[in-house]
Parts: sequence; structure tokens; C-alpha cells
Amino acid sequence: MNIVESLPEDWREALLIGRVAGSDGPIPILVRNGRVLDVSARAPTTAEALARDDLATMDGVDLGAIDTLTFRTDWSEEEGFHLLSPLDLQCIKASGVTFAVSALERVIEERARGDAEAANLIREGLKARIGGDLKDLRPGSEQAEAVKATLIADGLWSQYLEVAIGPYAEIFTKAPVMASVGWGAAVGVRADSAWNNPEPEVVVICDPRGRAVGAALGNDVNLRDIEGRSALLLGKAKDNNASAAIGPFIRLFDAGFGMDDVRRAKVKLVVEGEDGFRLEGESSMSLISRDPEDLIAQTLSGHQYPDGFALYLGTMFAPVEDRDAPGKGFTHKLGDRVRVSSERLGVLDNIVTTCDRAAPWTMGVGELMRNLAARGLLGVPA
Repeated sequence: MNIVESLPEDWREALLIGRVAGSDGPIPILVRNGRVLDVSARAPTTAEALARDDLATMDGVDLGAIDTLTFRTDWSEEEGFHLLSPLDLQCIKASGVTFAVSALERVIEERARGDAEAANLIREGLKARIGGDLKDLRPGSEQAEAVKATLIADGLWSQYLEVAIGPYAEIFTKAPVMASVGWGAAVGVRADSAWNNPEPEVVVICDPRGRAVGAALGNDVNLRDIEGRSALLLGKAKDNNASAAIGPFIRLFDAGFGMDDVRRAKVKLVVEGEDGFRLEGESSMSLISRDPEDLIAQTLSGHQYPDGFALYLGTMFAPVEDRDAPGKGFTHKLGDRVRVSSERLGVLDNIVTTCDRAAPWTMGVGELMRNLAARGLLGVPA
């Protein structure tokens, strides 16, 4: 495939970093002014590259203009570069229930039992008690505590609302180091899950000092049936083979792109099934209840990340459209093509399979270190 179709709309001005599979091992690449540079001799991992202050001007071996190169996917027999996840040594974290409005709306809908007029009465009652619109509710604030007290009194409180409007965000480990997959890869759902869905998100990437240095698109593949049984099953619902997708590249923050662009981003989702089913959705980052910088700070609270970390920021998208029988909602089928997109970040393109059929995770940190040592890339000069 021509990767340009999956690049940011302003890709000629964007500074991007990613990884490709070389004949001897993974290669960090920098895309600058539309040229693809192999920077492995200067920084053998993207984690090291992102920790460097000179990344934007780093030199490397020119592999060609990106709009002339071919990149292959798991569902195509084309030859070309195999684009990996842009993450290697970074910890992979995620935040959940970061859109308080959607969490509150779910509670309101459940209480109203499908009655729109009743739902509006509950909504207006909450607005009157907090003295403002629900979309302006700030987690951990006095207004949020008032809503919490009201919901508890009405028997509507839940552990999900605690992290939606309480002082502490839900921050969890999405996948082990080195276990994420990239653009063009198959993403996995457990074969024993009957209700699952994609979660289109923006992912911020931080360096070892905790500074946000870039952003990418992510798919936080979720098993709704397993998580729904108990919050204690979150690990089984979230952390599975090929269940954390990120890409196509990390877009680095610079004068033309920064955190405010993340805050304004609109993340779109398209799912196309081999059965002709099509699902579309959109999530606006402007509606997030916790600022990305707050989520970063909470991730750093009580912990250090010497190789940096990636943080999925959450989604407000929860597909409810029936796919098969009425009332059964949406769930993935084998062969679904999932595209997560945003104008300034590009398109993350994946196909759905089961975890046992997806490519096994075989290169861990130990194998990567042995590979880099054999290639003479450890201890490279700064």
C-alpha cells in the first residue's frame, strides 16, 4: 500500500518517528521533509531517540521519499516495508472513563429505561444541583462531589463513575513493553469473547523526564463481556496478544503541532466487515473531562519511567448499533477492517483476528538487546 493515504494530511510538514522490520532486526526511522531516514546508528530504539533533544535534526541513512515507498499489511501479499509499532522500550499505559459526560449519560439512560422524557428530567435535575452543564463538570471538583453525593443517595453510584468524576483517574497497564502492534497488523480479540469492540483513541508519548513529546493514534481493543463481569477482570479484558495497536507513526511535537492540537483532535472510526457491515463513529477530544497533562501527571504520580511511556487517553465511543440480532449490539467478526483516523495524526489501519491466530509476540526486551548487540548498535556514540 502507498502509506501516504495513512499519513497526516500535512505530512510534508510533519516530523514523524516509527519503526520498520529490517532484514537483521527492527530499525527506528525518522520521517522529515517527506524523506525516510534510518537513524539506528544514532539511536537504536525509538525510546532512546525520543529522549534526545536533537531528535528533530538527527542525521541518518536516507531510505527514500516516503511517497515512493511501498508498505505491506498483514492482509496483502504486496512486498515492501513492514511497519512495526513505533513503540519499543516504552511502558504502555492507558486511561479509562475519561469522558465523564458519556459515563453519566449511561447511568441516566439506565435509570430512565429508554424513556427520553424521563432521561431529560434526570439530566436537568443534576444540572440544577451542580449549578451548570454536565459537560462542564470537572473531576474531583466540589461540583463533582455534589453529583457523587446525589448519585449515591439515588442508588446510582458505580466504580466507573468514581474514576469518571472522582479525584483519581483510572490508569492501567495496557500491554507489556514490546507487545504492541502497528499499522497494517492484525489485532486480536480472545476467541472466548462474544462481545468486544475497538476503542479509537489518541495516544500521547512521554520521554523519561515525563515530558509529552508526541502523539499517535491507538486502538485499545476491549472485551466488553469479560470486563463487564467484574472490574477485577480488566487485565484479561485489555491485555491480550495483539490487543494494543498504535501508529502509523508518532507525530513529534514541534512549532506546527503540539498538545493543543491533541486537545482539539477529532478521532474517527470506520469498521468494515466481510459480511458487508459498516460502522462509523467519532470522538472529540474537546469533550474529555481530564486534560491530557493531568492524565500524564497522574501516570507519573508515585512512579518513574526511565524509558518513557505511551498513554492511551480514552474514548467516548461505545458502539451500540446492532450487527446481527436486534438488541445484541455490536461485536467484532474475523476479518473486520478497523480504521482509526484523525487529520493531524493519519490513519491506523488494522484487521481483526483472534489472539491465538495473530502473530505471536516473540521479541521481548532480552531478545532486542541481543539483536542490537549482534548488530553493533549498543553503546552507540551520542
